Amino acid sequence: QVQLVESGGDLVQAGGSLRLSCAASGRIFGLNVMGWYRQAPGKQREVVAGITRGGRTNYADSVKGRFAISRDNAKNMVYLEMTSLKPEDTAVYYCYAEALSRDYWGQGTQVTVSS
Repeated sequence: QVQLVESGGDLVQAGGSLRLSCAASGRIFGLNVMGWYRQAPGKQREVVAGITRGGRTNYADSVKGRFAISRDNAKNMVYLEMTSLKPEDTAVYYCYAEALSRDYWGQGTQVTVSS
């Protein structure tokens, strides 16, 4: 089992910035892709960004140029640097990890962007 714990969610004004962190623990051997999803009220969960163990990244079109994902393999951490935040970025953000063909999810952290 892999446990994921997110932190960093907050209330921020439009145009502001936040940094989300996710710590992985447990059976982290074989931790491969890590990333972030989000779910806004009344909407389906959607991918935000992902990063492989080797550092290859991908982003949703809606966040390209504003968000940056990174990871520290030594610390088993993944980060999401969010800038130029918009009200439509308001959602619960979930950390995600894939290890040995199994998917793991954190419990989520709330990001609220006020206009």
